[in-house]
Amino acid sequence: MDFNELRNTYKKFVYKDYEIIDADDKIIIKYYFEIPGLTKFEPSIEMLKKNFIIENINTKFTENLVFNLGMVEAISYFKATCSPEFVIECGNLDEDQQKWFRKLFYLGLGEFRFINKIKVEEDEFVKFISNKESEKIETISRDLDGIIIPIGGGKDSNVTLDLLKDYKDKSYVFRIGSREVPLKSAEIAGFKRDEIIEVKRTIDKNILDLNSKGFLNGHTPFSAMVAFLTYLIAFLLGKKYIALSNEDSANESNIVGEKINHQYSKSLEFENDFRWYANKYLKADVEYFSMLRPISELQIAMLFSKLEKFHPIFNSCNVGSKSEPWKWCCNCPKCLFVYTILSPFLYKEKLVNIFGEDLFEREDLLKTFIELCGYGETKPFECVGTYDEIRYAITKTIEKIDGDLPTLLKYYDDKFEKVNSNLLEYYNENNNLPEEFEKILKGKILK
Repeated sequence: MDFNELRNTYKKFVYKDYEIIDADDKIIIKYYFEIPGLTKFEPSIEMLKKNFIIENINTKFTENLVFNLGMVEAISYFKATCSPEFVIECGNLDEDQQKWFRKLFYLGLGEFRFINKIKVEEDEFVKFISNKESEKIETISRDLDGIIIPIGGGKDSNVTLDLLKDYKDKSYVFRIGSREVPLKSAEIAGFKRDEIIEVKRTIDKNILDLNSKGFLNGHTPFSAMVAFLTYLIAFLLGKKYIALSNEDSANESNIVGEKINHQYSKSLEFENDFRWYANKYLKADVEYFSMLRPISELQIAMLFSKLEKFHPIFNSCNVGSKSEPWKWCCNCPKCLFVYTILSPFLYKEKLVNIFGEDLFEREDLLKTFIELCGYGETKPFECVGTYDEIRYAITKTIEKIDGDLPTLLKYYDDKFEKVNSNLLEYYNENNNLPEEFEKILKGKILK
């Protein structure tokens, strides 16, 4: 459906209310959204209580965290019509908060806007209207310790689990959904089931109905929701740190010359923005950072190549990880990227054992291969590395091969320039790692 027509027809999106339900063994958060004249939405989030500090649950402080989390949850429903007015009936945003969320909505929906050919400036995209007076939230002074480590089952979070292994006794891992891959990663890292914070997020089926009818649909900033949700959980558990596994490579745009980034909410820009917002408006004294921010996907691949205990179970393919048993689909940009970035360290036999076939022999993946290398119209809208490190990985793999090159590598060898700079010695000092954690990472990279 047409963007402007939808905005003219459905002028308001309403964040009506939220509810915190303290059940026997879990916390249930329900949200109530509405597009007047169209439909209502009632999504929910369930968290098993596992060692939550009970007196922290039903407080004004927790309500503030849940309210802010709802602002991000709302994006999945707001995007159906992109109504120009976002009315908040259950809370308040001051001018700085409105500016902050306007940026998140605009850049977090950057890929969505690009795919749907939406042309609109940031200050015109959405106007927030608060109908309730704000309540001042004071910082809580507490003794905090330990780490929340979000995991997805891919190579990045497995590297973080290994880097922080000496902190395991003070840490919890966190996962959303029912996929088995993250559980296996946590178990291999030595975490027991009661040390795994499990969250179930239920999408309201009305949004799926709108999608089927042709309303606007597309990628949302999922990692922004993870930021607010893990912050809430860290508060309920009394943990000091949230250690993400977002790397320096996540900062690169998918479209040259435009600020359209599939990984915007994994970028350093969002990380810095969230840290500022949390310090000013959430006030739980929890520190949010990415353990892998100073390094690249290539360096993460190098570290992961040595963690053989994770090799049989890791998976970051959005298609294959949802199947039972999980697998690599071997047909998508993510599969080809992971295969490529690991190739300087594991090609050929070990990689084929992981993926089931040699993806470099797949001529049908040539278009994706060219796009990953930076010679197509766009970079694939997936969580993939930069053009330079992909080209470097290919160059080093070609140098290793004694004999005929597989199809895709031969194509690269014939058509494109090799990369000779040593990207494995890269380290970005512009990061938010606490000193004790940065010392660990530098010890692995800068030898």
